[in-house]
Amino acid sequence: MTAATHTKETLKFQTEVNQLLKLMIHSLYSNKEIFLRELISNASDAADKLRFEALTDDALMAGDGDLKIRISFDKDARTITVSDNGIGMSRAEVVENIGTIAKSGTQEFMRALTGDKAKDANLIGQFGVGFYSAFIIADKVTLLTRRAGVGPEHGVRWESAGEGDYSIETVDKVTRGTDVILHLREDQDEFLDAFRLRNIIQKYSDHISLPIVMAKADAEKAGEDETVNRASALWARAKKDIKDEEYHEFYKHIAHDWEPPLVHAHNHVEGKLSYTTLFYVPQHAPFDLWDRERRHGMKLYVRRVFIMDDAEHLMPGYLRFVRGVVDSDDLPLNVSREILQHNKVIDQIRAASIKRVLGMLEDLAKNDADKYRTFWKAFGKVMKEGPGEDFANREQLAKLLRFASTHADTDEQAVSLADYVARMKDGQEKIYFIVADSFAAAKHSPHLEVFRKKGIEVLLLSDRVDEWLTSHLTEFEGKPFQSVAKGALDLGKLEDHEEKKAQESAEQENKDFLDRIKKVLGADKVKDVRVTHRLTNSPACLVVEAHDMSTHLDRLLKEMGQSHAGVKPILEINPTHPLVVRFKDESDEQRFNDWANILFGQALLSEGGQLEDPATFVSQLNELLLILARK
Repeated sequence: MTAATHTKETLKFQTEVNQLLKLMIHSLYSNKEIFLRELISNASDAADKLRFEALTDDALMAGDGDLKIRISFDKDARTITVSDNGIGMSRAEVVENIGTIAKSGTQEFMRALTGDKAKDANLIGQFGVGFYSAFIIADKVTLLTRRAGVGPEHGVRWESAGEGDYSIETVDKVTRGTDVILHLREDQDEFLDAFRLRNIIQKYSDHISLPIVMAKADAEKAGEDETVNRASALWARAKKDIKDEEYHEFYKHIAHDWEPPLVHAHNHVEGKLSYTTLFYVPQHAPFDLWDRERRHGMKLYVRRVFIMDDAEHLMPGYLRFVRGVVDSDDLPLNVSREILQHNKVIDQIRAASIKRVLGMLEDLAKNDADKYRTFWKAFGKVMKEGPGEDFANREQLAKLLRFASTHADTDEQAVSLADYVARMKDGQEKIYFIVADSFAAAKHSPHLEVFRKKGIEVLLLSDRVDEWLTSHLTEFEGKPFQSVAKGALDLGKLEDHEEKKAQESAEQENKDFLDRIKKVLGADKVKDVRVTHRLTNSPACLVVEAHDMSTHLDRLLKEMGQSHAGVKPILEINPTHPLVVRFKDESDEQRFNDWANILFGQALLSEGGQLEDPATFVSQLNELLLILARK
């Protein structure tokens, strides 16, 4: 299709877009003024994109480098127009970005709705569907656009009444950029007022660094424009001149969030390098937190000129929730992603920025426990990725980690490693932990029995990332980490001489019994069978050698479809348990075999494992229950 044909088409919206239009019209009516915030935000993004593309193609500016956003209204026609001279769109881009919205997060938005109209109205920007807010006050929306770099004959006109379809045609458009024309509903005349529009702009968009202009109100100066917002980069201003409300509004703009941030840090660095950073930590996790490929939390500027959304080169993966701005005076304006990969300036800014964010979190943990608790609930699992990714900051990261433990025996992750070390028993040399599939499995694990008896605190780990964490974080302040489910238990100075003597005696007395169990189970099931020193109430448990893969990690890898040799556990038997005492003297070989397999099966189940043959296990268990019931 060529521009000359000016062909007009009528196309259907996607089903999700149709649902969204109905929501905008009927559900978000009470927060209708947010339409202007969203359209201005889109216009600002269009200007940023043009600046970036023009770095490698000056012709895109076409002699019009004075980028701005213009708001106008016509009382007679009952329209409001939001215009920009940014990047604009081609016909294909209009269909993709407005008609189809395949990539906009529309479905995620619909799922995230809370029913709270105030919150839901503010969600729209976060999910990239802000354009549709125009239909809150308009019964028809017309969009005229022309992409930078093409001629006037390649303009595009898009129009819809928000009722399931839209028309699109190629038209002539003299200027580059986009005009969004809102044809107001009958009851929306309040927005056909200059004072009302100015108030909305100053309330929501004062921080936009692009000038937002309107016609001067003075009748004698008709035809002249004036800038309504501050039109300066907020981060470039002195901290003492910025109110918290301004910091919060700027955060809402760059993060598309409806709540103020949890904490922020604003710094100007001068010296060998000159740059400014403004970092925010959100109160809640964004919807795409676990999409590691989607990293657009940080905006990179060079001397106030937007370069790119780039979190990868500015923040490590475990800090992907951080939102903000880095503005460098030392990078070239034509910097590319390839250049960033091997740039000493970026490396130094990144290293200092990580320190800055971790320092901000340290201050939060020290000075506001409630806010840090909110932070950890939202981002704790992501922070646990840190010690494996960032060796240089491992010690600082370790201080920020929080865990559940047997100290409180609740699932709240509130225990710091410093708290744990401060409560360690006299003579305790290790930090004990257990990793399980769930908090309940960790809390009720038989491996904890001797630790509970002696009052030794154990960290209860149940996040999927905890295996990764404990494989990389092996000590804290000189205290090594020790899994309670690995290796032969050695409590060192926490055991007295009599206990050690009794353990040695039990091992000798039960040697033949253990060998008999090992023969029944076979080498395909267990690596060894030995007397336990960690059980007080349970008959048996499974452990692995100190340097073997944990059984929990073994299961995780199998779930992920990764082929590996697997791990053979060690079965530990509690010789004082009544079931084991009864089993020990069993002379019937078949019955002894059933007992051995039942003990192994119970131990496997108690740590979250799966039986290879559940039916046989149940049959063996039922048979022995019947025998015991007859006695």
